Amino acid sequence: RDRSPSRGLGDVYKRQGYTVTTAQDGQEALDKCKSQQFGFVLTDQNMPRMDGLTLIKNLRSLSGFNRTPIVMLTTEAGPEMKAKGKAAGATGWMVKPFDPNKLLDVTKRVLG
Repeated sequence: RDRSPSRGLGDVYKRQGYTVTTAQDGQEALDKCKSQQFGFVLTDQNMPRMDGLTLIKNLRSLSGFNRTPIVMLTTEAGPEMKAKGKAAGATGWMVKPFDPNKLLDVTKRVLG
């Protein structure tokens, strides 16, 4: 059974009625986003094959993702990581560990 944090978060979103698509790493996420449009992207910073900042930069270069809300999860709370996230095009970020309900609140806020 897959116990990755992203799977658990996917379940949290599904219980709230969201349609969820997951990816094992940044490259898989980018590949999925090249062939499908999403209304919201949640990414971790630390992933195999492509980190979250690189994923966000790549997504922002795709025409369909220039206004899509993108929230990054990271263990790094410092101002340097926030600046890098903002420069890459992140809409927001949450420092791990976090309360899933707070993440849902952030999601609702960025989706309007």
